Amino acid sequence: MSKRASRIIILICTLSALALFAFFLKDILVPFIKMEVNNDVDGAKELLRSKGVFGFLAVALVEALQMVVVFIPAEFIQISSGLSYPFYVALILCDLGVCLGATIIFILVRTFKIQNESYEKRKKTIDRLASKRGDKSTVLFMLLLFIMPLIPFGAICYYGSSTKIRYRNYILTVALGVIPSILTSNLMGAAGKAFIRNSIPLWLLILIIVFLAAILFTVLFIFINKFFLKESDGTPDSPLYSLFFRIMKLLAGRKFKLEIVNGIPENVRTPYVALYNHQCFFDLLFAHKLDTNVNTNFVANEYYLYHVPILRRFPKKTGIIPKKLFTNDFVTAAGIMRTLKKGYPVAIFPEARLSPDGTTNPIAEQSGRFYKKLGVDLVLVNISGAYFGLPKWRKKRFKTNVRLDVKRVITKEEFESLSEAEVNEIINSTLLHDASDEDFNVYKKRGKAKGLENVLYRCIDCGSLYTTKGEGDDFFCTACGRRYHLNEKYRFDEDIDGEPGTISRYYSMIKKAEIAEYPDLCLRSRVRTTIYDKNVKKKAKEQGECTFTPEGFSYSSGSVQFTIPAEKMLAIPFSCGSEFETYHENELYYFYPVENPMQTARWGLISDIMKEMHDENEKA
Repeated sequence: MSKRASRIIILICTLSALALFAFFLKDILVPFIKMEVNNDVDGAKELLRSKGVFGFLAVALVEALQMVVVFIPAEFIQISSGLSYPFYVALILCDLGVCLGATIIFILVRTFKIQNESYEKRKKTIDRLASKRGDKSTVLFMLLLFIMPLIPFGAICYYGSSTKIRYRNYILTVALGVIPSILTSNLMGAAGKAFIRNSIPLWLLILIIVFLAAILFTVLFIFINKFFLKESDGTPDSPLYSLFFRIMKLLAGRKFKLEIVNGIPENVRTPYVALYNHQCFFDLLFAHKLDTNVNTNFVANEYYLYHVPILRRFPKKTGIIPKKLFTNDFVTAAGIMRTLKKGYPVAIFPEARLSPDGTTNPIAEQSGRFYKKLGVDLVLVNISGAYFGLPKWRKKRFKTNVRLDVKRVITKEEFESLSEAEVNEIINSTLLHDASDEDFNVYKKRGKAKGLENVLYRCIDCGSLYTTKGEGDDFFCTACGRRYHLNEKYRFDEDIDGEPGTISRYYSMIKKAEIAEYPDLCLRSRVRTTIYDKNVKKKAKEQGECTFTPEGFSYSSGSVQFTIPAEKMLAIPFSCGSEFETYHENELYYFYPVENPMQTARWGLISDIMKEMHDENEKA
């Protein structure tokens, strides 16, 4: 069947499902709920009796048609039927509707060869799971899919119909496989009805819904791990890995629209290592989307993986590789090699921190020698558009278009002719990017400057420290009164020294001022300190003092005193207006300035200057 004919059939089914649901909503559900609220039990029963077979048909047909359409969630009609009918009636009606929809799909696929574009979007996910099932039957695989979250019943039925499974086995699998989900939705509807009748309080309704969802998730997790994907435990093919990125996608919402400009070239061999610049918290999600043929493993900040107790088993279960930032971490190197040996690509953000100003951070840990030794292709990817969607200094998200662009591939054969220094130079130059140079996004929303002072902490006009402020779309200095306005392209309308004003340009001018003062630098700050042990468990809290001089970074308190000399200083990560951090003897120190939290950005910038100065002296 042609695509046009398929689209017409899907459109008719969509309109029919919406019309039937509108009828059910207007003539049955809303009047029924009103009567329940008014304790008109006899009226509610009479309403359902008067609708009779029409109400039953509406439930079954909406359930059937939403399956054919795929993208309409089944929960709407399932919960609604649980609200309107006795539990056992709602269960039977929904299951019959599913079976009817499954039969329609079976006929459309087997007889008319219909193509459903909504199913095609999910086909890669199902195919990837199917490739991991080994000798397990289609029936068992379909049962697995039916209890997996966020895979629509219709998509599963399109998949089943495209296999060689017999109709009898197919329809029995569908009828049984959907029961847990329908059961849960109907029970939620029944609980909602009890709440409307004032039979149960709100807190109990919420508790019931959470309890039912927890039971369904537990059954799902046990079934998947024990009977299906046990062999994928500890790899990116584990269910926990998939759940993590579904949660990431939900958190990202609809604010980020991803476009892959240039994907993984066909000549790139799996496994490979991919390096990305780091613009935004959700870069992990974007990188996950680059290669849909295989799940990619990631190197991630150890702190975020281990300091929350519920996440401690996450790296072991998913294969995610933890990294102690800016330390020589042999465990990370071993994890990368182990992952590649298993056949999974590895994604790394070599900056190891978010960009403060939209420009790629200096890559403190140069790893050209390591990448050469791995013996795999190296893929260099540019992320653009993400920075202004959610920069590290602003909490509010803006809608933005994000682009992934594979800029360069160094094949394992090409590595042989390149020196370590040449590899590092290719990586640095290829990943170098300035978000202010992008021209494909427009930001009309107000509040573009809010929080910007936590990165642009110094006025470039009068030189004052910690007197800048971002309000609305304006950035200004409270000491000299100089004011800049951010336009829809996220650039300052005013010129700075005769050049177009950008955030990265402003930041570079702050850096220039800091470099001029660097020889006489003596930066001190009283801090509240939180110390984490080698397992990232909270060890102690104390008061202390941090110091920066050209000789290095020092910390002292009543119990601890240490110095990191300039030649060993790689970088100091920081959170805007909150803290800066470093490792010492395998323990992680979080420093919270007692006065002026804006200064955290300054500690981060000074550490970069120190590393840069040391590298220049080494070359000289």
